[in-house]
This record gives sequence, C-alpha cells and structure tokens, in this order.
Amino acid sequence: MESLFKKTEPTRIISLITQKLPDDRYFHWDELRHRSPPEGCTLEEWWLSLRFQRNSQARVLPLLDPQERAFSWFLTDPMLLCLRKIDMMAGGTVQMPAQVTNSSTRDQYLVSSLMEEAITSSQLEGAATTREVARDMLRSKSEPRNISERMILNNYLTMSELTNWRTQSLTPELVYEIHRHITMDTLDDPTAAGRLRRVDEPVEVIDEMTEEVLHTPPPAETLEARLQAMCDFANQPDDAVPFVHPIIRAVILHFWLAYDHPFKDGNGRTARALFYWMMLKRGFWLFQFISISQILLKARAQYGQAFLKTETDGNDLNYFLLHQLGVIEQAIKSLHDYIRRKSEEVSEASKRLRALGEFNHRQEALLNRAIRHPGTAFTIESHQQSHRVSYATARSDILRLVELSLLTQRKRGQAFVFEAASDLEKRLNEV
Repeated sequence: MESLFKKTEPTRIISLITQKLPDDRYFHWDELRHRSPPEGCTLEEWWLSLRFQRNSQARVLPLLDPQERAFSWFLTDPMLLCLRKIDMMAGGTVQMPAQVTNSSTRDQYLVSSLMEEAITSSQLEGAATTREVARDMLRSKSEPRNISERMILNNYLTMSELTNWRTQSLTPELVYEIHRHITMDTLDDPTAAGRLRRVDEPVEVIDEMTEEVLHTPPPAETLEARLQAMCDFANQPDDAVPFVHPIIRAVILHFWLAYDHPFKDGNGRTARALFYWMMLKRGFWLFQFISISQILLKARAQYGQAFLKTETDGNDLNYFLLHQLGVIEQAIKSLHDYIRRKSEEVSEASKRLRALGEFNHRQEALLNRAIRHPGTAFTIESHQQSHRVSYATARSDILRLVELSLLTQRKRGQAFVFEAASDLEKRLNEV
C-alpha cells in the first residue's frame, strides 16, 4: 500500500475517503482486483481508499507478528448484526425448545453435539474415519483401534471437560492441560503432549496440494511470553477498556493460538477448544450443543483463507472475525434445524404408534414416554404401579415390547430394567 500512497496525491486520497466509496463486503485485494471500481476512480485508488477507511477505525491488539507488528480489528455493521443474532440465540436466558431445556432429553442432544464436534474437529486435522464408525466407537465406549479414533476420543473427552474448566482463569498450565488431553497417545513423540515446541522442532503450515508454505509461526524461544500474553488477554473482564465483545474475544483466542502454533501438533484442535472454553466461561451455555467444526469441515478452504487473508493484508483480523461469526451463526441455525427435525420425528412416531393399533393403551403410554424422554428406564414394577394392573399383566406388556425389539433389557443390581431401543422411531416403522 505504501507504493500506492506515493503515487497518489494527498488531496486525491482525502477526496476518495470523503466520498465513502462502496464497501458492501469486506474485500481482500485478491477479490477486489477482479471487480469494477466505482465511477471516477481507478481500482488502485478504490483499494487505497478502503484501506485508509479501515485503518482509521482499527483497534490494536496485544497480538504481534514476529516483526513486532500488531494485529488489529474493528466492528463493521455486518459484525454488529451477527453479534446481535448470536447474543439472542445462544446466551443468557435465551428460550430454547423443550428438548434442550428438559433434563430428561438434554443429555441426548449434548452427547450428540459433543460427538459431532469431536469427530469433525479431528477430521479437519486429518483423522481418517467415517462418522458412523466414530459414533459407534464413542457410544459403545470401545477402545480406539488407530490414531484417528484416538484423536476423536481425545477430542470428545476434552470437550466434555470444558464445562469444568470454564470456572478457571486461563493460564499456560490450563492450556497445557487441554493440549495434553487432546494429543494423548497420538504424537510420534509422546513427550510433546502438554508442552511448548522446542527450538529444534520447527513447524510450518503447508498447503497439502502444492506443498507451499502458507504460514511460519513465531520462533519457539518467544512462545512462553506469547502464551502468557494470550492468557492475559483472555482473562480481561468484560468491562475492561477498550471493550471487546466476549464472542469477539473468543474468536480472537481461537486465531491467536492457531497463529502462534505453540505445539508440535494438535494446534487446531486446541485453538477450537479454547474458543469453546471462552464461550462457556462467558455464559453462552448453548455452545454445549453447538458444533462449529461441522460447518468448518464443509468449507475448509474458506477456513484456511480466513487465516491467510488476515496475515497478507497488514494483520487485519477482520477477515477471520467475519468468517468465524458467519460460521457461528450457521452452527446455531444447524442446531435449531436439528431440533426441529427431531421434534417432527417424535411427533410422527407418536402418530405412527397410535395408527398401528398393535398395542394396548398401557404399552402405547409407555412407548410414548420412551419416545419423548429418551434414556428413561422402566421396570415391571413401575409399569404395574402406573397402570394399577397385576404383576403378570405388567410383565406381559413389557416382554412383548422386548420381543418386538422396541425395548432393550439389562440387569441393574438384582432387578431388570428396560429402555427404549436407540432407533425406536425407525423400529416402529418396521412393526
């Protein structure tokens, strides 16, 4: 930009800035140069004007590149709108469907979300396995059979722990602990789990297709100080001046750790875990049920481009912020859509149950409860008491449902308990 500035008269620059040339999207030069400039100015002048307008609003961060140049950001109208939507949909006393707020069903959604984030976050970092295989492994609590499955299990256990860690301040020790959980038994060098990379462990971010070096992280000898600066930034109270919205702070934390790449491996997964830690710490409880990696995996090139655009345009963090805010909004919408679909499935299953005419009213009542409250355990005695029938009648009711594979049977202590099959809605359609 300095060469453009030298070629342009100062009065011309002032004139362009005063005109407030259109900037409907946050263009990078690589995008802008393929568009037609507004009437009366060249493409270079248009870019120069946009850069001056952005720089005049920039807010400097304590995050520096290896040349000691600060990263900066500022709030745009699209950011403000996105933050407003996320505030309304994911924090405080936000109203959510009963499936999430009902204690008997929220665990079903929580486990599903934790699995989705664990799987897709690992797949972003190269884990090679299908969702179905990974979900079966997590549900059955089987031992991982390879590195990919171990990555996913580690992610799942780490995400489960974040609700406990959210009460702590962020310290280097906590970052090490999160990294240790994420990388356990997955590294060529086991001692690299939970410690900073050493001087003799150079790291580069490389394009897998072209083998081009996309990012060279800061030197190892600077990492301890940089990690402490990141923790200090994360721990600033919400009323600190200058004010940084908690969601913006969480996204910056995500970028910061990924940019510094302080570990030999597992940096991306750790960065996304820190994002979740910050969101939960700041009261965005709905993020227990939201998977951002699911969205990132669908457009991983755009995720990488958001990092590159920031680094190649004067450390302008707005490129990454805008991308991530869009991802967060999509992830929340995906949760709402998922809950709507599941609600419709529950409703349809109940209608199907009534239409079958296959069951007596006691069996219908039990199956309806099982559909609407997954995980509920039934006993012959509880069924007997609920409907005031003999033990033999209650036993006959339940064993018939077991025979049809609608209920599963297991022993708890000296008694048998019965639970709905995990795919009860599907099985009802096959009766």
